[in-house]
Amino acid sequence: DCHQYTNRSCEECLKNVTCLWCASSGRCVEYPVRRVLPPADLCELRSARWGVCWVNFEALIIAMSVVGGTILITLGVCCCCCCKKKSKKQVSEGPDKDEERAAREREKRRVRQEERRAEMKSRHDEIRRKYGTV
Repeated sequence: DCHQYTNRSCEECLKNVTCLWCASSGRCVEYPVRRVLPPADLCELRSARWGVCWVNFEALIIAMSVVGGTILITLGVCCCCCCKKKSKKQVSEGPDKDEERAAREREKRRVRQEERRAEMKSRHDEIRRKYGTV
């Protein structure tokens, strides 16, 4: 029972994790489990202590908001940087890949054309030998 620690010290009250210390009134009360924050009629946020005596709920809310906001902003910046880096990489690699593909196709065409020329030359040489025009 938390009420037995009323008008004692904050440390004694908070040894039990279900207790909430109200510094302004010196009361030790049960933490309202159904609510995240203690209601104002129970204890003001700047006077409420839970878990440790040196942090009040008001400072805890502000600190958590700052930390959460910083994490969200950092994640957003990281995502933007990664997306920009990826898009720049794709843009810079795109033309190179296209140029490489075009060069390979040109080389294949050139090889096929040389093969055809060699075939045509050998056929013409056979025809010339056959009819004695060599």
